[in-house]
Amino acid sequence: MSDTILAAEPTIRLIAFLAVLAAMGLWEVAAPRRRRDIPRVVRWTNNLALVVLDTAILRLTFPILAVGLAAMAEERGWGLFNNIDAPIWVAIVVSMLLLDLAIYLQHVMFHTVPGLWRLHRMHHADLDFDATTGLRFHPVEIVISMGIKLAVVAALGPPAVAVLLFEVILNATALFNHANIDFPRPVDRILRWIVVTPDMHRVHHSVDPRETNSNFGFNLPWWDRLLGTYVAQPAKGHKGMEIGLEQFRTRRDLWLDRMLVQPLRGPAGGGALDPQSERRRSSPVSSKQTKLGTDQMDR
Repeated sequence: MSDTILAAEPTIRLIAFLAVLAAMGLWEVAAPRRRRDIPRVVRWTNNLALVVLDTAILRLTFPILAVGLAAMAEERGWGLFNNIDAPIWVAIVVSMLLLDLAIYLQHVMFHTVPGLWRLHRMHHADLDFDATTGLRFHPVEIVISMGIKLAVVAALGPPAVAVLLFEVILNATALFNHANIDFPRPVDRILRWIVVTPDMHRVHHSVDPRETNSNFGFNLPWWDRLLGTYVAQPAKGHKGMEIGLEQFRTRRDLWLDRMLVQPLRGPAGGGALDPQSERRRSSPVSSKQTKLGTDQMDR
């Protein structure tokens, strides 16, 4: 079965990626949540070029990726689930949950460690928020992230099918929760208990550092709620909030060459340990906003 999964993985992932990207793109045109300020051609061409570059670097850097390592671990008896007698469905569900928790913790780490924040802030420097923002990651961050994921897979020994499902779902939800789509508020109110919605994740892309350092989940929303990093709504509302980082505000910063050198430019401001973030976290307005529920979702 593992051989079949490995053979089908590239096709499954490519079809799922293109289908979800096309669906989100059409939805954004038909029912946008926010007005688009930057021409789509500028952002999409550079963001998608970055995806191609990231994919090529991953393939050149690692001889084996997450699904392949899971299959190898199964053959050689590596990891937790290859050494305990657990039903396959339990191994799949628990593996996917733990992989998602690992992604959440990794995300928090990239906001907390200044050197890692320099890499990750390129994702936040997008001046608009749409599906392609979910693809915008520095190649060095992609390599580090894959190294962490491989370590987690080696330790867990998850079924290869669980890793494939997790990768496909994670990519799909990253496109979905970054999409500039006008989701019905009552549906969002319910759905954000199950999956990270665009309105929930958009808060994470606010220029306000305290909001930037919240809502770290990409797929499941439970970790933010359980671990105290959940903020229900942006202080200025979804249509009034400003997207991006204060350091990088020009359209030229959206070009591929400038994105690649962003880690080397300027101070590492905006991360979780930035003094400005700490001041805003302790401000009365911020404290109040953290407790807000869904009563301001129409803004």
